[in-house]
Amino acid sequence: MSAVLVVRGAADAGAIRRALPGVLVHDLLDLNWPLPADTAVVVLRSGVRLGERELDALPRLRHVVRTGSGIDHIDVSALQRRGITLHRNAEAGAGAVGEWVLAAALALTRRIPLGQHALLLGRHEKHACMGAPLGTLTAGIWGAGPVGLAAEWALAPYVDRTAFAAWPSNSPGLRELSPTALMEQSQVHVIALPLRPTTEQLIGEDFLARVTPQRPLLICAGRLETLDVAACLRALADGRLSGLALDPVEREHLPLLTGSTTPLNLLASPHIGAQRSDVRGALDRWAVDLLKEITAADKILIEGGHR
Repeated sequence: MSAVLVVRGAADAGAIRRALPGVLVHDLLDLNWPLPADTAVVVLRSGVRLGERELDALPRLRHVVRTGSGIDHIDVSALQRRGITLHRNAEAGAGAVGEWVLAAALALTRRIPLGQHALLLGRHEKHACMGAPLGTLTAGIWGAGPVGLAAEWALAPYVDRTAFAAWPSNSPGLRELSPTALMEQSQVHVIALPLRPTTEQLIGEDFLARVTPQRPLLICAGRLETLDVAACLRALADGRLSGLALDPVEREHLPLLTGSTTPLNLLASPHIGAQRSDVRGALDRWAVDLLKEITAADKILIEGGHR
């Protein structure tokens, strides 16, 4: 019999077992364990690499279910070469990420992380926590996918104005500015870009030099690798950035963020943008419904055998 492999945290394995009693469901912490070779479907989350090595260990794999949006951790070309179908849900968590962006913007403008960091270091830095009204600031959104659109929707009522970085694939009707104009005019930058070769460390020294006159807030809600994090932290420490918020922090990023003995207006969270109970429930239901469709169309999961 073929099976479904759920990487823990990607979906409710118990709900899948109840909905599909005739299907064997494996539940593993990650894809570094010895992988069950009978796996026909893998359900995974962000931060879990699926490349050639993992695919070689899953010879019967036919479907990959990504309960979320980003797919930079998945070797899509390898899936295509092997005839494996990729399913994902990019919209379910976007509103929650937009909410996180608004929370980050409010926290940074009021310099709350700076005050907290100082207190944890045994210092009372009230004088350094003079905030600015969010409503006077302009926000530039880099990336007009589901997360970028949700971030703009969340911020728009509370900032002076918003605009997207102009890009050919943007939906029509968006208020756009050229990247140069966006860097010159925005006091808040929201980075909601997918990770691609063209976007890796796009937000680095050149970007920081061009935005320095505004001393903006920088909020990353996409992938951390779209930032040169070390350069951004230097800019925060020397005042070229007024605040920095990073949500997509995975375990491997921890060394980048530890060890500062100087209070910083830095908000970092362990990739919790979409970690909201309603989103988790919606993604669990979507995964179950999708697996029902897959098993109905692909008898390999219930009857065994090979395609």
